[in-house]
Amino acid sequence: MKILKIQTLRGPNYWSIRRHKVIVMRLDLEDLAPKPTSLIPGFYQGLVEALPSLVDHYCSPGCRGGFLSRVQEGTYMGHVVEHVALELQELAGMIVGFGRTRETSTPGTYQVAFEYVDEQAGRYAARAAVRLCRSIVDTGRYPVSELEQDIQDLKDLAAKASLGPSTETLIKEAEARDIPWFHSSARSMIQLGTGIYQKRVQATLTDRSSILGVELACDKEGTKKTLRDAGVPVPRGTLIHYLDELQEAIDEVGGYPIVIKPLDGNHGRGITIDIHTWEEAEEAYDAATTASKTRSVIVERYYKGRDHRVLVVNGKLIAVAERVPAHAIGNGKSTIQELIEETNRDPNRGDGHDNVLTRIQVDRMSMQILERKGYDLNTVLQDGEICYLRYTANLSTGGIAIDRTDEIHPENLWMAERIAKLIGLDICGIDVVTEDISQPLRDNDGVIVEVNAAPGFRMHVCPSQGLPRNVAAPVMEMLFPTGTPSRIPILAVTGTNGKTTTTRLLAHIYKQTGKTIGYTTTDGTYIGDFIVEKGDNTGPQSAELILKDPTVEVAVLETARGGILRSGLAFDRCDVGVVLNVSADHLGIGDIDTIEQMATLKSVLAESVDAKGYAILNAEDPLVVKMAKRVKSQIAYFSMDPENEILQNHVRSGGLAAVYENGYLSIIKGDWTLRIEQAVNVPLTMAGLAPFMIANALAAALAAYSNGVPIEQIRTGLATFEASVAQTPGRMNLFNMGTYHALVDYAHNAASYEALGGFVRNWPGETIGVIGGPGDRRDEDLTNLGKLSAEIFNQIIVKEDNDTRGRPRGNAAHFICAGIAQANGPAAYQTILNETEAIETALNEAPSGSLVVILPESVTRAINLIEKRKPLEEPRIPLKNSQPVESSSVEYSESST
Repeated sequence: MKILKIQTLRGPNYWSIRRHKVIVMRLDLEDLAPKPTSLIPGFYQGLVEALPSLVDHYCSPGCRGGFLSRVQEGTYMGHVVEHVALELQELAGMIVGFGRTRETSTPGTYQVAFEYVDEQAGRYAARAAVRLCRSIVDTGRYPVSELEQDIQDLKDLAAKASLGPSTETLIKEAEARDIPWFHSSARSMIQLGTGIYQKRVQATLTDRSSILGVELACDKEGTKKTLRDAGVPVPRGTLIHYLDELQEAIDEVGGYPIVIKPLDGNHGRGITIDIHTWEEAEEAYDAATTASKTRSVIVERYYKGRDHRVLVVNGKLIAVAERVPAHAIGNGKSTIQELIEETNRDPNRGDGHDNVLTRIQVDRMSMQILERKGYDLNTVLQDGEICYLRYTANLSTGGIAIDRTDEIHPENLWMAERIAKLIGLDICGIDVVTEDISQPLRDNDGVIVEVNAAPGFRMHVCPSQGLPRNVAAPVMEMLFPTGTPSRIPILAVTGTNGKTTTTRLLAHIYKQTGKTIGYTTTDGTYIGDFIVEKGDNTGPQSAELILKDPTVEVAVLETARGGILRSGLAFDRCDVGVVLNVSADHLGIGDIDTIEQMATLKSVLAESVDAKGYAILNAEDPLVVKMAKRVKSQIAYFSMDPENEILQNHVRSGGLAAVYENGYLSIIKGDWTLRIEQAVNVPLTMAGLAPFMIANALAAALAAYSNGVPIEQIRTGLATFEASVAQTPGRMNLFNMGTYHALVDYAHNAASYEALGGFVRNWPGETIGVIGGPGDRRDEDLTNLGKLSAEIFNQIIVKEDNDTRGRPRGNAAHFICAGIAQANGPAAYQTILNETEAIETALNEAPSGSLVVILPESVTRAINLIEKRKPLEEPRIPLKNSQPVESSSVEYSESST
C-alpha cells in the first residue's frame, strides 16, 4: 500500500458537518486492491491477535463484533485501515469514533477519513495503521513491541499537544457556553470569541489581568509589604541578596524554624520549609538562588499549619482546597520506595500536568526530608505512618488536594476577596497556612504566605477528596457576562460563479451600517477600507485572520471549493450562508468527479448555517434547491423569475425571498413586497443588462436583509457599488478606450462564459475574445469553452496561462481550438500562447466600435496593460438593447415592513 496524501480538516467538511477534526488519507492499495480480507491468508487472525479490542467496533452491522465480522466475510483494506487508525488512537487514550472510507474514480485508490483529537497524533495513526495492516498481510502478525511503541508515541504526541489542565478547563467551559476559541501563534495564548468580542487567556491570566497586579504578585516581598500595611497577617520575613546576610536575616525573623524561598519563584521551586540548622539554611539558600531569576531570597518565620489555596475570581471567592504534600503511607510491610511505586501506579497520576494527579518524583528535597527523619528509600514505615516527601504541597510535585470550599470561615472569605483587590488580580490564588480554615486566621496564628497570579485550577476541578468545583464558569462569566455576545456575525458566500462580486457587494452594503467589515476574496483579504494581504484568499486561513482580528465587527467570507476540501471551514457555523450556483467546474480535482459531488461539497456551507440564521439559496438551480433538505437553518430563496415554482411555494408558506420583478430588485415575504431599487439604478447590473449581475445583487441584498441590515442601507450600498477596478477587480470591468471598449472578466468555466455571453451579445459592434482555460480542467471542459466562445465572439485569440498546471505548453489551447472548430459557423480564431502578447494584439487591432473581452490568468496584468493606454473615465455602454432584462409581468403589492 502507498499513502499518496494526508490532509487535516479542522472545521465542518465534506465528510462531516458535526465532526470537525478529520484526517483524510488518499491510499493506493496497490497489490491489495483486488483482494478482500477474506482472501488474504491469516489476516483475520493476525488482526484480532494484534488488536482484540476491535471487537468493540460496531460498523455497519450495528452490533458488537460487527466490524470483525465484516473482515471475516471480506472487506477491502482501506476500510480496515480506517478502523485500525481509530483504534490506535483509542488505545492511546484519545476518544474518537467517526470514520468513512470511499473508493475514488481511480481504481484501487481510496479516501480513508477518520476522526482525530490531536492533529499530529491523527497523522501518525494514519501511517501506523497502514504499517500494521501491511505487516499482517506480509507476515501474519504485528510485533507487540512495535504496537507498544506506536501507542506510546501517540500518547507522547497527545501529551505534547496538551494545553495544560487549567487552559483545558477554560476551553471546556467556553465550549459548553458556545463560545468559539482559537490557538494563538504566540506565547501559548488562546483567543475566546471572534472579532471585536474576543478575549484572550494564557493559562489563567486574562486580558483583564492587570500587569501591575501580576508583577506585584510575582514580587513576594512587595506583596507581603502591601498586605502587612493593609493589616493582613503575613509571615515575619526579610529579603536578602547575599549569603553573608543570611544569619542576620534569621535573627531578624526570630530564629529557627524558618522558610527560605526565591523572591520570584513559582510552583514551589526552590522553597525549603521548617529549617532548624545553619547547614540546612545554607543548602536551602543555594536552592533558592538557583530558582530565582534575580538571585534574591526571602527568609521567613516558619508557621505550622495546613496548606490551603483560596481561589478568588472577579473579586469573589470561588473555591478553597487544602493541599497535602507528596507522601507515603506505611503498611508495615513495604519500603518507602515500594510505597511510592504503588502510589504512582494510580491511573489518575501522570507526568507533569497530563492527568488529574502527578507522579511522585524522588529528588534532593525528598532525600533531605528522609535524612532529617533518619530514613532512606529502603525504610519500612509502620502501618498508618505518614512520611512526607516534599516541603511544599504543590500538585505538580505529587501532592493531593482536598476541597474545603464549604468550610472556610466568613472572616477568612472576606479577607481573601479583599486581598485579591489589594493586589489587583482578576484571578487570584492565595496561599494560606492555618491549622483550621473554618476558624478566623487571627485566632489560630494563621498567615497569608503568598498571592499568585495565574493560579492552577487542577486542584479545584479534580480534588482527590471532596466536591469538584466548576471554577472556569465564573471566569467565563467575567469575560462574557450573561447576554454579552462572543461571536461577530459571519456571512459566507460560495458557488461556482459570482462569489467574489457577491462577497464584495455584501461587504459594501454592510459598510453602510458604519461597522468595520472584514472580508476575504480571490484578490485579497480586507479590513475596512484597507487590504491586509493580497492573493487568492478564499480558504480557512484567511477567514481565520478576519475572525481573529479585534477590530472586525462583521465577517463576510468568500468560501471556495478548494479550502473546504483541503481544510474544512474556518468556523463552526455562520449566520448567513449564500450558495449562488453549482456548475461543472474543477471536476476531476480532489476526487470531486461529478457535479453532484461538487454540490455536496458546496452544501457544507449551507449545512453549517446556525439554526437561527439563513441559508440563501438560488431557486433556479436544482442542485442548490436540493440543499434545502439538509440545512437546519431558515431558508431564503432568490430568483430572476418571480414565477419560479420553488420560490412561489416558499413565499406562500411565509418564507423570505428576493426576486427581480418588473425591473426591480425586491424582497418578498408572504403577501408583501418591498422594492429595493430598479436594476437600471444599480451600477453593478450594467444598466440592467447583465442578468448574472442582477442575480448577484439579489443574493447580496437578501443576505444583508436576512441579517438585519435596514433596507435604506441596502439601497445605498447597491447604488454606490460599481463593477470597477477599485470595487470588483476582474469582474465585468469595462473601459472606454475612445474608439472601442475593453472588458476584463475572470470568467473561466462554462457557466461564467454563458453568463458573460448574455452581455456580449448585446454589443452593437464587433466582439473579440481573448480567451483561455485553466490547465487543471478536463479536456472536455476546455473543448466546451471553445464551443461557447465561438457562439459569443466574432473573433477569438486563444492564449494560455503562464501556469499550465501540469499540461504541456500548447495543450490546453489545442483543446479550446478544437472546440471552436466544432461549433456551428465557427468564428475566426488564432493562437497566441503568451497572454501579454495576446492582449496587446487584440487591443492594437480592435476595430472602431468593437468590444475586446479579455479573460485573463492575471487580472492585474491585464488591467495594467489597458490602463497604460489611458482609457477615458466614463465607460459608456453602447448596447443594441437599451432596455434592461425583462422579468415576469406578475404584479406584486408593495408595502414596507
